[in-house]
Amino acid sequence: MGNPTPLNILFINSIGRNKFGGGEKWMVNAAKGLTERGHNVTLASKKHSRILQYAESKGVHTDVFEIRGDFSPLATLKIARWLKKHHTNILICNLNKDVRVAGLAARIAKTPVVLARHGMLLCSKKFKHKLTLTNLTDGIITNSRTIKDAYGEYGWFPKEFVKVIYNGLDIPSHVDRYDFSTPYPGKKIIYSAGRLSEQKGFTYLIEAAAILKKSRNDLVFAVSGEGKLQEELTTQIKAAGLEDSFILLGFTENIFPYLKGCDLFVLASLFEGMPNVVMEAMAMKKPVIATDVNGARELMEEGAHKKTGIIIPPQDPEAIATAIRTIIDSPDTMEQYGKAGHERVEKEFTIAAMTSNLERHLQEKLRETSLRK
Repeated sequence: MGNPTPLNILFINSIGRNKFGGGEKWMVNAAKGLTERGHNVTLASKKHSRILQYAESKGVHTDVFEIRGDFSPLATLKIARWLKKHHTNILICNLNKDVRVAGLAARIAKTPVVLARHGMLLCSKKFKHKLTLTNLTDGIITNSRTIKDAYGEYGWFPKEFVKVIYNGLDIPSHVDRYDFSTPYPGKKIIYSAGRLSEQKGFTYLIEAAAILKKSRNDLVFAVSGEGKLQEELTTQIKAAGLEDSFILLGFTENIFPYLKGCDLFVLASLFEGMPNVVMEAMAMKKPVIATDVNGARELMEEGAHKKTGIIIPPQDPEAIATAIRTIIDSPDTMEQYGKAGHERVEKEFTIAAMTSNLERHLQEKLRETSLRK
């Protein structure tokens, strides 16, 4: 049930025009959920950016702000005028430069609440981060206890300054399974997805595929994504003789059919926040092998009564290969993991749950601000 007094909320995300990841998906989902509850929400980013296109496709109101660096007086003044004109209650920023440019604008416009949203560790112990976050924001929203605990060790923030709100997933009511058996008959499909960047650890996944290829030829690895490492990864695949069993699928707007069609999902990342793609795999009832990065363990509840997969150390291709060997030939185990993952997502990680938690937090922050005046 929405707040009887609608909030006026501006989300700002100055990610590159062609970049789109979990943080951007979260922001659009949050904006859409709050809009549907009767709040006045705008999501702003760069002109012709992927995030704006996605937001518009979801019915979210959008606007354009160009934030190119940490200091931009013209952008700050433009945003300040916008905030005043729209009587904005709450500003939610994505990147550190968004906080520095738009957060300053909010202070000029006397916007009551400014929040930073950190889907991964964006704040180090550098003085500039302390200066920015303690002066230009009223709190940080994150998606994992790991990040909250890390920030708590800095000693900069009051106890409740960092709030954990788990990501929500918009699970499609119907998904048509991608048929991997046509191009790869008789093969077991190991799927992954993400930007082709060092962060995502695909070079280690290729090494794991090469290890497994020495003893079996029934596995095909498929990866959705694009990025600056595409040429390098393609070269690595060819050098390992994996052209027929390690496939780069390119950018995939909707990965749910591929998740539903695969046998097993692997996250090989070196660092993450709360990895949305793992959540999406669990929603499709797929067992997951994931590196032990920030929110992955929280999400998967590894070691709990109902396991949803296997947690492994990052940067360890042998560990990836061993984990795959452990479950790929055990359909009962994979089915159990997949079922447990689906149950966990439906219980804890829905859009409705995330929107309720976010809405409640925003209302509380606004009340806190009014009480301080």
